[in-house]
Amino acid sequence: MNALRRHRALTRIWASDPGWRGWFTTVNHTDLGRMFLCAAFFFFLLGGILAMLIRAQLATSRSAFMGPEVYNQVFTMHGTIMMFLFAIPLFEGLTVYLLPKLLGSRDLAFPRLTAYGFWCYVFGGSMLIFALLAGIAPDSGWFMYPPLSSVLGSPGINTDFWLIGITFVEISAIAAAVEFTVTVLRYRAPGMSLDKMPIYAWYVLVVAVMILTGFPPLILGSILLELERAFDMPFFQASEGGDSLLWQHLFWLFGHPEVYIIFMPAAGVISTILPVMARTTLLAYGWIVAAAVSLAVLSFGLWVHHMFTTGIPHMGLAFFSAASTLVAIPTGIQIFAWIGTIWKGRPEMHLPMMWILAFFATFVIGGLTGVMVAVVPFDWQVHDTHFIVAHLHYVLVGGFVFPMLAAVYYWLPQVTGRKRFFKLGETAFLLIAVGFHVTFLAVHWAGLLGMRRRIHSYSGQSDWEVINLISSIGGFLTAIGFVLVLIDVIVNSAVAVRGSRDPWRAGTLEWAMPTPPAAYNFASLPIVRSRDPLYDEPDLANRIAKGDGLLGEATRQRRETLTVHVASGEPDHLVVFPTNTALPITMAFVTGGFFLGMLLKIYLLVPLAALGVAVCVVRWVWILGTRTDEGPQPVGKGISLLPAPEVAHPPGWWGSLILLLANSVFFGSLIFGYAFLWTVAPNWPPAQYLEPTFLPSLLTLGGALLTPVALRLADGHLRKGLNPYLPLLAGTAGLVMLLASSIVVLTLAPQPDGHAFNATVWVIIGYVMFHAALATAMAAFLIARKAAGFLSVTRHGEVRIATLWADYAAVVALISTVSIYLPGGFA
Repeated sequence: MNALRRHRALTRIWASDPGWRGWFTTVNHTDLGRMFLCAAFFFFLLGGILAMLIRAQLATSRSAFMGPEVYNQVFTMHGTIMMFLFAIPLFEGLTVYLLPKLLGSRDLAFPRLTAYGFWCYVFGGSMLIFALLAGIAPDSGWFMYPPLSSVLGSPGINTDFWLIGITFVEISAIAAAVEFTVTVLRYRAPGMSLDKMPIYAWYVLVVAVMILTGFPPLILGSILLELERAFDMPFFQASEGGDSLLWQHLFWLFGHPEVYIIFMPAAGVISTILPVMARTTLLAYGWIVAAAVSLAVLSFGLWVHHMFTTGIPHMGLAFFSAASTLVAIPTGIQIFAWIGTIWKGRPEMHLPMMWILAFFATFVIGGLTGVMVAVVPFDWQVHDTHFIVAHLHYVLVGGFVFPMLAAVYYWLPQVTGRKRFFKLGETAFLLIAVGFHVTFLAVHWAGLLGMRRRIHSYSGQSDWEVINLISSIGGFLTAIGFVLVLIDVIVNSAVAVRGSRDPWRAGTLEWAMPTPPAAYNFASLPIVRSRDPLYDEPDLANRIAKGDGLLGEATRQRRETLTVHVASGEPDHLVVFPTNTALPITMAFVTGGFFLGMLLKIYLLVPLAALGVAVCVVRWVWILGTRTDEGPQPVGKGISLLPAPEVAHPPGWWGSLILLLANSVFFGSLIFGYAFLWTVAPNWPPAQYLEPTFLPSLLTLGGALLTPVALRLADGHLRKGLNPYLPLLAGTAGLVMLLASSIVVLTLAPQPDGHAFNATVWVIIGYVMFHAALATAMAAFLIARKAAGFLSVTRHGEVRIATLWADYAAVVALISTVSIYLPGGFA
C-alpha cells in the first residue's frame, strides 16, 4: 500500500464525523485537545477581564466602580476561573493534544473518557459563568472558608454554584488523570522504555498521579459543605460538634499540591523546548525526573503552611516550615539543569526562548518570596495581605502562563502547518513582561505596608493609593499584551504561509508527522531506539509514512493501536478503539442533571439523573469486547499480538486500578476528617452511645470474606472452561450482604442533622453502600455478559475488573465498621 492510499484508508477509519456533528461526536484526541485549549483560553479571557475590573476598582481609594457585593463575586470568580477553569484545563488540553504524538501512539487510552471529561468541564464551567452573569456568583473567596461560606455567612445560592459547579468540573480532571496515567504507562511506541520516554511524559505521569491524590480531598470537602448547606449536616459548625478548620485541612490538602500541579506541566514544557532552542540535548535527564518525583511527594507535606495563623502547635509549625523550605531543593535541581542545558548549547533567541527567559526571572522571584512566607514569623506578618497575592501571581503567572505561552508559539506550527509571518508576538512579549512586573512588584510593596486582601476600598490617607495606581497601570499594559498574543496566534494560524514539517529541528516524535496532523497521527507506529529518535534516525518520518513500522496496513478496517510492557516498552497486546459516538456528551449532559438537581433543590431530578448515568454506563461498557476468540493478530514486522479482550489485564483493568487510587484517597480523607473531628472538635462524641449490634458486623464480615473468594473462583472456572454462574451468584450474594449491612446500620444510626458525629457516620456508611451497590451491579453485569457470550476461556479480563471493585468494596466496609465501632457505638 503506497503512502497516499494508506493515508486515505486510515483517514476513513480515524476521522471525526464531518460538519457540525463532528464537534459533538468526536473521540479523536487531536480534535478534543484543540477544543480543550480553545475553551481554556476562553475562560482565561473571562478571568482576565475580571482581573481588570479588580484593578480598576483598586486604582484609587475613591473608586465607586463596584460595591462590596459585586466586588466579592468578581474576585471570587477571578480566582475560581484562573485556578479551576483555566490552569488545569489548559494542561489537560495541551496534553490531550500532544501526549499520543510524543509517545508514538494513535490516541489516548480511553478516547470516550477524554470526550466525557471535556463536556463535563464545559457544562460545569458554564454553570459558574451563568451565575456570574446572573449576579448570583459565589462571593466567599475561591477558597470558600466556613463559616463565611456556610448558610449563616452565605444564605443564598451563590456558594452552592461554586461547590456543585467545581465538583462537576473536577470530574474532568480525574478523568484526564486516569487517561494520562494509563497512556504513559502502556500506550507508547514499541521500544520506548521508561528511560527513553520524552521528558514531558514523565511530568505528565507525575502530575496525573498528583491530581489523583490531590483532588479527592477538595471533592470530599465540597460534598460535605454542600450536605451541610442542603441538609443541615453540621460538619463545620462548632456548636454541633463540627469544626471549620476541617475545611481548611481538606482544602489545602488539595490547594498546595495544586500549585505544583500547575507548575509541573510548565516545567515539562521548558524541559522539552529549552534543549531545542539551545540546539543541544537536555542536561541531567535522570536528575530532572527524580526532582519532579521528589517535588510531587514533598508538595503533599506542605498544606499546613497555609494555616500558620490558625493556632496549630509549635512543633507542627516547625515541621511544616522546614518542609516548605525543603521544596527549594528539587526546584533548584530543575532550574540548574535548565541553566546547564543553556550553557552547554548554542541558544537561539526565538520567541519561545524569550518566554522561557521571562519564566526564569519571574519564577525565581516567586520562589524567593515563597521561601520568605515559609518562615513562620514573617508569614504571621504578611498573611492575608497583598504580599501573598503578589507571591501567588509570580508563581502561577511566571511559573505557568509564561512557559505555556512558549508552548503556544513552539507547537503552533505543528497544529496549523504554518510558520509565523506577522511579528506581533515580540511586541506582546515586551508589554506582558514589563506590565506584569510593574503590577505585582507594586502589589508586593502594598502588602508589606499592610494592605489586606479581599478589600474593595481603602482610606485615601494611606500610602497605598499611588502604589495601587501604578499597579493598575501595569495591569492594563499586561492585558493589552495578552490581547496582542491572541491576535497574533489567530492571524498566523489563518493566513501565514505554509511551513516545513519540523521548523525547530527537534528530536521528538510529534515532528515526525505531516502538519497539521492527520486524524490517525502516524501512518505506522514507529519503533523507538533512543530518547530523541529524530536526531538519531533523520529519515524516520519518511519510513513511518511508507509503513515501515507496526500497524501500517489498515486491512482490518478498525481503529487499532497497541500497548507495551510498562518498563521495557516491548509490544504487549492489540487495542481496538471505539468509533465516533454521541455517548460522552449525552452522559455528561445527564451527569449535569444530577448536579443541577442538587443546585436547584429539585431532588426528584437527582435519582432520575443517577439512573440515566447508570443506563449510559451500561451502554458504554456493553458495546466493548467481542463474542469471538480472535487469537494473535499480525501487527507487522513478524509480530503477532493478542487483542485486549483476550489478555488477563485489559485496559479497563488498568483504568480501574488508577481510578481506585483516587477513590482510596477520597476514602482516606473521609477517615482523616472523622479522626480530626474526634480529636479537636468540641462535644465530640455525643454523650450517649448505642451499643454495637451483632447483625451488621456479621453481615459485613461475611460479605467481605465471601465476595473476593467467590469472584476469584469464577475467574478460575472461566479459564478452565467450567460454568462460572454459581461462584458469580455467590459473589453477588456477598456484595448484597455488604449492602444489607449498610442499610441496617443507617436504620440504627441517629439522624444526621443533630451532631457532626452522626453526620459523619451517615457519610461513611453512605460511601460503603454506594460501592457495595456498584460492585453488586458489576457482578450482575458479568452474569449477563456470560449469558450473551462475551466471556470465555480466553476472554475473562472483565471478571478481574469486577474483582478489583468488589475487593475495594469489601475493604472499605471492614475499615468503616472498625472505625465506627471503635468508640463503642453510635451516638
